[in-house]
Amino acid sequence: MTSTPPWVEHWEADVLLKDGRVAQIRAIQPEDADDFVAFYSRVSDESKYLRFFAPYPTLSQRDVTRFTTVDHDRRVAFVVTVQDHIIAVGRYDAVDDDEAEVAFLVEDAHQGRGISQLLLEHLAQAGRERGIRQFVAEVLPANVRMLQVFREMGYTVSGELAEGVQRLTFPLDPTETALGVMRAREQRAEAASISRIFGARSVAVVGASRRQDSIGQAMVRNLVLGDYSGSVYAVNSAAEAVSGLPAYKTVSDIPHDVDLAIVAVPAESVADVVLDCAAKGVHGLVVISAGFAEEGAEGRQRQRRLLGLSRSYGLRLVGPNCLGIINTASDVRLNASLSPTMPPPGRVGFFCQSGALGTAILESVSRRGLGLSTFVSAGNRADVSGNDLLQYWQEDSATEVVLLYLESIGNPRKFSRLARRLSREKPIVAVKSGRTTQGVPVGHAVKRTAAPQWAVDAMFRQAGVIQVDTLEEMFDVAQILAHQPLPSGNRVAVVGNSDAMGLLVADAATASGLRVGQPVALGAGAGPEDFEIAIEKALANPDVDALVVVYIPPLNQSGEEVAQVLAAVGEQSDKPIVSSFLASEGVPELLRVPDLEGAAGRGSVPSYSAPEAAVRALARVVNYAEWAAREHGEFRSGHEFRSGDARALVEDVLKAAPRGAILSTDQVHDLLACYGIDMWTWINVHDEAEAVAAGESLGWNVVLKAGSEHLRARPDLAHVWRGITDADDMRKAWREMNTWVGMRRDTQFFVQKQAPDGVAVSFSATEDPLFGPLVSFGLAGAPSELLGDRAYGIPPLTDVDAEEMISGLRSAPLLYGYRGAEPVDVNALEDIILRLAALKDDLPEVSELDVEPVHVSADGSWVLSARAKVTPSEDRRGEWYVRRLSQPAGAGDTLSG
Repeated sequence: MTSTPPWVEHWEADVLLKDGRVAQIRAIQPEDADDFVAFYSRVSDESKYLRFFAPYPTLSQRDVTRFTTVDHDRRVAFVVTVQDHIIAVGRYDAVDDDEAEVAFLVEDAHQGRGISQLLLEHLAQAGRERGIRQFVAEVLPANVRMLQVFREMGYTVSGELAEGVQRLTFPLDPTETALGVMRAREQRAEAASISRIFGARSVAVVGASRRQDSIGQAMVRNLVLGDYSGSVYAVNSAAEAVSGLPAYKTVSDIPHDVDLAIVAVPAESVADVVLDCAAKGVHGLVVISAGFAEEGAEGRQRQRRLLGLSRSYGLRLVGPNCLGIINTASDVRLNASLSPTMPPPGRVGFFCQSGALGTAILESVSRRGLGLSTFVSAGNRADVSGNDLLQYWQEDSATEVVLLYLESIGNPRKFSRLARRLSREKPIVAVKSGRTTQGVPVGHAVKRTAAPQWAVDAMFRQAGVIQVDTLEEMFDVAQILAHQPLPSGNRVAVVGNSDAMGLLVADAATASGLRVGQPVALGAGAGPEDFEIAIEKALANPDVDALVVVYIPPLNQSGEEVAQVLAAVGEQSDKPIVSSFLASEGVPELLRVPDLEGAAGRGSVPSYSAPEAAVRALARVVNYAEWAAREHGEFRSGHEFRSGDARALVEDVLKAAPRGAILSTDQVHDLLACYGIDMWTWINVHDEAEAVAAGESLGWNVVLKAGSEHLRARPDLAHVWRGITDADDMRKAWREMNTWVGMRRDTQFFVQKQAPDGVAVSFSATEDPLFGPLVSFGLAGAPSELLGDRAYGIPPLTDVDAEEMISGLRSAPLLYGYRGAEPVDVNALEDIILRLAALKDDLPEVSELDVEPVHVSADGSWVLSARAKVTPSEDRRGEWYVRRLSQPAGAGDTLSG
């Protein structure tokens, strides 16, 4: 590997190619000269001609030096490598202050893998950072593939043909179309990467053993007994055969192709296995072995090396320290896990992190009759994460419901974006452990966060994720989503043969926010005909959106006939039905509508041991159905903001104070003005004479404020004198305020025009190391702070997100006309939220921004004060404009699961 200058280290990235294989992209270095020459020798004469418009069979030493020695500013070049060998080069050369010419050369064997598109994304971002505003490219008309690259990137491309050369020009501003193209490619590449793992046609078990109690033996046994449709190869350096299979000393010795390797060897030997698998051309690794980041500093270093090796050789990695993966598809039947339980096939995809918990999850799934399409236990989650699975499930027709048991979230910002998109098509149910402790499992690499749990809740809510507290609740909800249609509203009917249970259901439904009609009590002696008539009548009622059926069998009756009625009606109903049938949990055999493979299919009626659990699960599904059916709003266009001026302001501050600084009042005013937020001016005053002069300059009708930190957001402490109309009023205010209890010697005073009366509210925008940008909103004052009554949002935000942030406050009634008060201009508050969200989305260097107080009334809003702090930040540099895989955690990150 070459040594990269520190100022371009952030350009290094692991990337996924179109076929799901991993490659690396980085800045070229003089040390690449020999490898560059070797790369050039592998490129065909035709590709060289299309690049240089002339025969160019070999490179002179002068050429090599020119191509590999750049200044990383006006001349920038990137290489794409696999196994540390260059397979492509892309570069730009500035032709003037804001324009550069861009060109690419890709080794023929790797053309068609989306490499040019990746290079263009990364070069464009580097160009933006260096002040380049526009790329030009000269392409021969015969170079159809390269012309297609430029035109499919989503940029606004203009071109002209002159002297047999097509000259293309396009600005580097990332348009919505360009971002959409990039994210679509990201989704396809990440989905393809996971698809190749789930669809493996051959598996090698490295560490296969003859010992019955060994992990390697269990992996071989589970693959074979699970009826895996592909080929299984045992790898054991000391055995001739394992479980009736011939054993090979290394993966390279296997005479056939190997798609996937299951690794169950001691941790210190895993790196050698990676090299062996890379030489064989294996696509993915599932590392069951423990002994990595969960075991302290030495293990963390071992895990970083494992990930680096895997990616440098183009392999995806599940684990380490994981349970494994499962694909129940009838044409695959892959149980590459330690679980002896192969769950029934179904429409639910499941992702979890804990290996120990994974076994219990699979047992519970099987017990409930809840079929799975695919299952992943990611262990330490060094590479493959929940985000990768969201990308895969987005286009997986076999998966209709997604379940996530999250012990940590490595990239919440990306998770929020992916989950928001997927939830519109397929429901996601998530358990986030450590809600009260904010704990992170041992072995996970996660950046530290200062964000409260409410921020996590806001992220789930924004994305339409159904958040539950326990695994049992997750399965309760999943049973409805997997087997029943979504409700069209929250009106529920109750049919049962117990008056007491009917009332219990009605109470639980009302408490969960559902609207319940009068329960239909059939009596203890009700038979199947009675149930059939009552159920069909309830479902035919246009004022009913869902049905809860409670059946407690009389003595000496099995309830089988009632079950047949329920199953028959459930199969035909377009409204969801849930039940508490014989206190069963899951989907009992009697209530199942079998699919083609005999598993519980659509129309099967889920049952719950307690009717309250049925109602709680139904309420979660109702809330999701309402979210999925509504309009989700629009993102505000960035064209109305002066983001370039704002960035220039921040950069100027950081040039003068490289470690960061608190902005002056004028700087805060200018920063907010770039995003259309008008902050009122104030004048700092130090004595009575200055206060009088300030009042005169502002034209009176002013206030005198004491601005010490201990007085902020404390309306119970008198620190504002209002209604000052002349010099005498100001002198009186100055003298009396300086004698008030609570005023300190260091108290600062300022004079400001008096704002109209209104409700005082507070906005905050921060940069969290884990979540990235966060925006929060609440009423100003200590009560809201003490009660934690603040709403959070993760930019980018839509207008609907902003509306929900306001209406979701517990104190929101004070804004909407509480007890006859006049409602305030809520639209003005939504506008400020969206503008602050855009500011934070653009400027990660703005680490803290408090906009408080803001007065809002029926006539509008007035920003009276704001404070801001900027600090250097590269965590989000270009994250929206280039594709890259997540990097291993750094020394300052929390390393636990």
